[in-house]
Amino acid sequence: MGVISQLEDGHFYLEDLTAAVEINLSNAISSKCVVKTEAYYFTVQDLFSGFVLENTIVLAEGEMLLDGIFQVKTCGFPPLENRDKSISAFPGIDFFGCGTLTKEETLRFADMEKRAVNYMFVVISDIWLDNKDTMTRLEEVLHEYEKQDVVPSLFIFMGNFSSLPCNLSSNSFSSLRSQFGELGQIIGACTNLMQQSRFLLIPGPDDPGPSTALPRCALPKYITEEFKKHIPNALFSSNPCRVKFCNQEIVFFRQDLLYRMRRSCLIRPSTEETSDPFKHLVATITHQSHLCPLPLTVQPVIWNYDHCLHLYPTPQTIVLGDKSEQKEFEYAGIKCFNPGSFSTDSTFVAYRPYNREVELSGLQKG
Repeated sequence: MGVISQLEDGHFYLEDLTAAVEINLSNAISSKCVVKTEAYYFTVQDLFSGFVLENTIVLAEGEMLLDGIFQVKTCGFPPLENRDKSISAFPGIDFFGCGTLTKEETLRFADMEKRAVNYMFVVISDIWLDNKDTMTRLEEVLHEYEKQDVVPSLFIFMGNFSSLPCNLSSNSFSSLRSQFGELGQIIGACTNLMQQSRFLLIPGPDDPGPSTALPRCALPKYITEEFKKHIPNALFSSNPCRVKFCNQEIVFFRQDLLYRMRRSCLIRPSTEETSDPFKHLVATITHQSHLCPLPLTVQPVIWNYDHCLHLYPTPQTIVLGDKSEQKEFEYAGIKCFNPGSFSTDSTFVAYRPYNREVELSGLQKG
């Protein structure tokens, strides 16, 4: 067991804290993890093989050759630990970042969560503010919710907020600033939403920021000032973003993970359990307990803030904003979904946290 590292160009190693051994993956096949005990881990029938990448921790089975290279035959991820067992192993420790709760507070929030039947989150990803068709469709969605007797409690808008990367070479900061102001005007025209809903905005990988390294900080103040004039209580968060609803932990992450993982994959996932790449993506990040286990050459990470990408203990819900097809999947008790790209596919998701119901939504094209 160890992490797959490329210590030399073109040569992969299985590395742990004590040593590293060169490995040959040319004939390796991906497999489900071996479960030692069902007291702490899930049964093998529930699990998928996932994407084996450089920088992932794996269990490898094979043969040590005479030349000192370990020939890998099968390779899989470590077992996935049950959330309740993780929490019981570290009582009183807050991994999520929202503060520890007393037993009485936990019970009170559990009761509040059961009674919060009218609460709904609307998640929309890829809102291109420079695209008139996108803005027309977004206005249509907002006006439909405006007419409802009970409006959504929270709207989560995830980037990218521009059809083209917004960086120094594009010289489009002033345009994006004014486009956010126009978005604020559209929301401000919806009286019920203004009074009863909150708006959370999470930057995408091509939105303006100091660097492309993860985690991404919130959108710059200069960009959002015009928007804040219309929606003063709007929240601008980092990427990823963590939201706690009563006792429920929800992680939002906007990154085109699926495409990048498929490009960086060293061993093709097994199709025995499923051929759906989104399910293998979910299996990868949950077993690795990390939102982005890509090689650092593919996706840099700010070391001091790597803990912001951790998924331990596993949250109840993970929202993966990706430009790929809209999907929903529950894996080992973890609700995962991708709202899809609103600008290209007109899709979004309505999520009810009290029963973790996911409603895949969209507008008709044409």
